[in-house]
Amino acid sequence: MSGAVALRRALAAIPDPEIPVLTIEDLGILRDVRAVGQRVEVGVTPTYSGCPALDVIRGDIERCIRDHGFDPDVRTVLSPPWTTDWLSVDARRRLQEHGVAPPRRRDATGGLLELPVACPVCGDQHTTEVAHFASTPCQALRRCDACSEPFQHLKEH
Repeated sequence: MSGAVALRRALAAIPDPEIPVLTIEDLGILRDVRAVGQRVEVGVTPTYSGCPALDVIRGDIERCIRDHGFDPDVRTVLSPPWTTDWLSVDARRRLQEHGVAPPRRRDATGGLLELPVACPVCGDQHTTEVAHFASTPCQALRRCDACSEPFQHLKEH
């Protein structure tokens, strides 16, 4: 395996610091990786323009690139803005298994295909938002009306 391929795989495997069951690749925030001689240019899109984890993610990417013997050039890419539509199918499954309700799927026009937010514990679709912001700005805190369990929901955007 070439150094560039190994580096791309290593970058894709960097865990998100706020939701460590997901990688930056799973989230869709790792936009592009380009090697130009010894310099590796990486584009990363934050989930929110003021994402508090962006500095940590940037540091993890830079460290990974240096560990592979290259010089990092990490750039923030804001256009187009990140959307939960970029989450992989596997990422949605792992969120659910981790007890976080994944964002609801949308159609091509942006309309929600799934209206209720289902409880990731029991699957019931009767849930209530308790707080619009949970442990991170991109998540809401919800409670299941059936089993009473609180859970986080990765909000759609």
